[in-house]
Amino acid sequence: MIWRETLAGIVSGTLYIVATPIGNLEDLSPRAARILAEVGLIACEDTRQTRKLLEHLGLRRPLVSFHEHNEKERCEHLLERLEEGVSVALVSDAGTPTISDPGYRLVRQAIARGVAVTAIPGPNAAVTALCASGLPTDAFYFGGFFPAKRNQRVQQLKELKDLPATLIFYESPHRILASLEDVAQVLGERPVVVARELTKVHEEFLRGSAASIRQMLEQRPAVRGEMTVLIAKAGPVAEPAARIPSDPSAALERYLAQGMSRMQALKAVAKDHGLSKRELYRFLEKTSRRQ
Repeated sequence: MIWRETLAGIVSGTLYIVATPIGNLEDLSPRAARILAEVGLIACEDTRQTRKLLEHLGLRRPLVSFHEHNEKERCEHLLERLEEGVSVALVSDAGTPTISDPGYRLVRQAIARGVAVTAIPGPNAAVTALCASGLPTDAFYFGGFFPAKRNQRVQQLKELKDLPATLIFYESPHRILASLEDVAQVLGERPVVVARELTKVHEEFLRGSAASIRQMLEQRPAVRGEMTVLIAKAGPVAEPAARIPSDPSAALERYLAQGMSRMQALKAVAKDHGLSKRELYRFLEKTSRRQ
């Protein structure tokens, strides 16, 4: 057990914010497993789900439910235990606690009362989806779950329309079609990625416009799984450079035959293949020397 002594001489425990797997149990870190084994109490969103994780680890620890419906009342009990010297681990059903899950109130009150708070990093659906999305990662905005009501959803999208950052939202399977319809209406043809069942057996990334992805999902007998929706930031999104064709001369000749000047044709060929004019010049020079 890890203890802490405050400046006032009162011994108190530590509140650990422990990230747990979002699907694949192998993603639980050794440190997270050790903390779960050492703490005196685990506060969890659903005791049944956390008990399964503990059984996988071969652990038996005291559990107490802590969710959005009892968070306010449960906070005081947990803070009292912490101040008695009991270290507490806060976990959610999956992922990092406090991220679209209960816990913020407990963390805030623990800090105010001088209790040590430590986060144990680990799985997070938003960041996991972003890393594999192919959308820009230099700046992103996490909006949590889309609002359930359509007018609120549309208003939020309008407010974020010009934000120069990749937008990330969570959505449930029974609302995903409606949300994608609103994204298409407000944001148009921007690149969109829907990540489904991350780290699980049926993990899937759907890429395209909001309208095209909606059409894909609409054609399925049923839409299942947790969804993470990522939307390209305002402005142009750089596409990966296409592979240079074995001989771009044919494409160049087609543009020239259409009446373009040589400069216009070179620009068009470079754009078609995601190249700079300099890269295309070099390739054409090499090709002409080989001939």
